Amino acid sequence: MIIREVEIAVISDLHLATHACKPKKIIRYLKSIQPKMLVLNGDIIDSWRFSRNYFPKNHLKVIRQMIKMMEKGVEVYYITGNHDEFLRKISHVKIGNLNIVNQLVLDLEGKKTWIFHGDVFDPSIHRTKWLAKFGAAVYGFLAMFNKLINRFLHWIGKPEIIIYKSLKKRLSSEKLNLSKFETTVANSAISQGYQNVICGHTHIPKEKRALINGELIHYINCGDWVEHFTAAEYYNGDWNLFYYKEDVEEIPLQDELDFPVKHQLYQSILRELAYSNVLPQ
Repeated sequence: MIIREVEIAVISDLHLATHACKPKKIIRYLKSIQPKMLVLNGDIIDSWRFSRNYFPKNHLKVIRQMIKMMEKGVEVYYITGNHDEFLRKISHVKIGNLNIVNQLVLDLEGKKTWIFHGDVFDPSIHRTKWLAKFGAAVYGFLAMFNKLINRFLHWIGKPEIIIYKSLKKRLSSEKLNLSKFETTVANSAISQGYQNVICGHTHIPKEKRALINGELIHYINCGDWVEHFTAAEYYNGDWNLFYYKEDVEEIPLQDELDFPVKHQLYQSILRELAYSNVLPQ
């Protein structure tokens, strides 16, 4: 594995505690870089889909790797997102090298960079939150179904697929101009005197430079780690969008199907029935 030195790495939308999460790829990426600062740009732990019966060891290993990085002196900023909004109640907390914040502004070589998750500019999250949570539940079901498909594909020697990535690709097309969401983010950044803006939330990695009202803005969406496996990285005085790809020599590890053990499953069903007043008296 080649170790790369970067000053800052920004990753978002890991969605730990869900079947969509790809912990092995996240761990391999984190082990492949030596940053001075790591920015976790929202939706790291998915509280919308969190279950006491599903937090596999590989997901814990992601957290453990981040702790190891902090122990080695890496400054970690955890920026809150909509799926981990419970942390917004304790923002501006610092524990060792861990900082929990709602946004981050960096002054790098005379240029200001604004980093935040991006859900504040998504009206669907605020107007119809129930619909957004329903969509997250459907997404979770597709992720479980996708795992079953990939187990079968692995058995017959075929490469794995991400079905929800293919569906999303059909619904969205690549555009050179800024989208409505991107324009809103860019305008807000320019109005506050920022030259670079980095967000996540949409799960669609993008890097664009646009001229708005005579002001140049560098827009980056750092993507996600359930479909695209991308990060925003700062080195040699500039921001870049990085696409992670496993080394050719590295044997890809198969994700395991992590279902609750029998007694956990029984207890959860029992609680559900009891709360529904279905159990006989």
